[in-house]
Amino acid sequence: MNEERVLALAGVFQALSLVRSLATEGSCDAGALESSLASVLRIDADSTAAVFGGSGGVRLGLRTLVAQLDDGRPDTALTRMALTVLRLERRLMARADLLTRLQEGLRATQRQADHFGVAHATVVGRLAELYAGTLSTLRPRVLVTGSPQHLNQPAQVERIRACLLAAVRAAVLWRQLGGRSWRLLLHRRQAAMLARGMLARAALDSG
Repeated sequence: MNEERVLALAGVFQALSLVRSLATEGSCDAGALESSLASVLRIDADSTAAVFGGSGGVRLGLRTLVAQLDDGRPDTALTRMALTVLRLERRLMARADLLTRLQEGLRATQRQADHFGVAHATVVGRLAELYAGTLSTLRPRVLVTGSPQHLNQPAQVERIRACLLAAVRAAVLWRQLGGRSWRLLLHRRQAAMLARGMLARAALDSG
C-alpha cells in the first residue's frame, strides 16, 4: 500500500460519503463536493494528488477511510457501496462503447465547467446525465438509501449521481495504481496509518 493508492481510495470514500449526506441530510460539505466533482474532469492530471486539487481536496475521504479501516466500527452500508463501485469499475472497463461515450461527454462537460464552474447546476446535471446513460446501465447498481424527502428531489438526485460518477472515477484511478481489494484487506492498518499522516500534513498546509 502506498500514499497514491490511499489517496485514490479516499477519493472513492469521499464521493460516497457525500452521497450518504445528500441522501440522508439533503446537504453535504461544499468544498469536498467541489473537489470530488472536479476530479471527474481531471483526466490527464500530473499526479494522483492533482486529480483532487491536492491531498487536502480529499480530507473528508481520508477521515472516512480511517474510520472505515481502523476504528473498529465501520459503516457497513458505506463499505457495501464502495465494494459495489469497485465492481462497477471493472464492468465499465470491459465496455469500450460506454467508455467512449463517457469520455466524449466529459470533454463536453469540461467546457461547461470552464464557463459556469464545476459545482454549477448545469454541470452537475450533465455529470448526472452521463452517469445515468452509462454506469446506470451496468450491474451491479449502487443502492442508495436515505430520506424520501431528499431522494425525491430532482436536484438532489443529480448531485448524488454526479458523486457516484466521482466515486467510479476514483475507483478507476485506484485500479490504475495497482489497487486490489485483497491487498486492502491485508494492509488495512498500513492504509489507515498513511491516511492519518496525509491528514496531518493537509492540516499543517492549510493552517
